[in-house]
Amino acid sequence: MLSRYRPKFTRQLPIGPYIVDFACRQAKLVVEIDGSQHLAQAGYDEARTAFLNAEGWRVIRLWNNQVLDDPEAATRHDLEHAAECLGDTHPQPLPFREGRDRRPRYR
Repeated sequence: MLSRYRPKFTRQLPIGPYIVDFACRQAKLVVEIDGSQHLAQAGYDEARTAFLNAEGWRVIRLWNNQVLDDPEAATRHDLEHAAECLGDTHPQPLPFREGRDRRPRYR
C-alpha cells in the first residue's frame, strides 16, 4: 500500500549490518513489521533499534496483525510518521492536475 504514496518507501533496505522491512530515505524513517517471534528476541530488536537511531533513523514498529487486519490504518500511521519526520509536510501527492488552471485548447 505504501507504494502509492510519496515520499517513497523502499522494501528490504540494507542499513549497516541490518536489513529493514521498509524505509523512507527522505524522512530517515524505518518501519518494522514484527511477528510473534520478536517477543523472544527483544534484546536483538533493542540493539538493532539503537544502531539505527545512532545512524539518524527513526524506527517505528507495527505488529503483523495490525497490518493484516487494517492495512489502510497501518499505511496512514506510517505516512503520518513520515510527515512528522519531514517537518509536517503532507506526504501524499495531490491528485493529478489538481490546482492547475485549465486553458482552452485551440486547434
